[in-house]
Amino acid sequence: MAIQGCLATLVERGGVYFNVGGGTPAAALRETVETLVLPKSLDRELLLKAMLEREALMPTAIGHGVAIPHPRNPLIADAAEERVAVVFLKSPVSYNALDRKPVTVFFVILSAGARSHLGALAEISHLCQRAEFLSLLAARPSTAELVAFIARIEAEWAQSITP
Repeated sequence: MAIQGCLATLVERGGVYFNVGGGTPAAALRETVETLVLPKSLDRELLLKAMLEREALMPTAIGHGVAIPHPRNPLIADAAEERVAVVFLKSPVSYNALDRKPVTVFFVILSAGARSHLGALAEISHLCQRAEFLSLLAARPSTAELVAFIARIEAEWAQSITP
């Protein structure tokens, strides 16, 4: 599973943000970092620099209008501060996605370690393969709606692997 066991909890902790500006990937990331509620231990400029460096290696757009910007290496030490923020952009941003669709939503992963980071990436990527999840994102759900949907899907996953 993801960080601290469940993506729903991480999104609840990270929050959902609406109408974040920026006409380019870099500008959208800057606006995002300025908007997010961050752990007190995390410096905004350090986070932005780390996210821009990661994007320079390879854009984090995964298709369907979704990008998963994140620092390449963990910037927080305490697992209790891990979170995933969901950011709906004010306007679509051209992001060099393989499907050529502009990005309309970011899932910003802030993790304390590689294992939890990869777990969150895997869950988000898997969810983004589901038409019902993409439809939900297109409707720009509230935090409660998004968390409830993710929790329901995670419960289904848990049941499907239980012997």
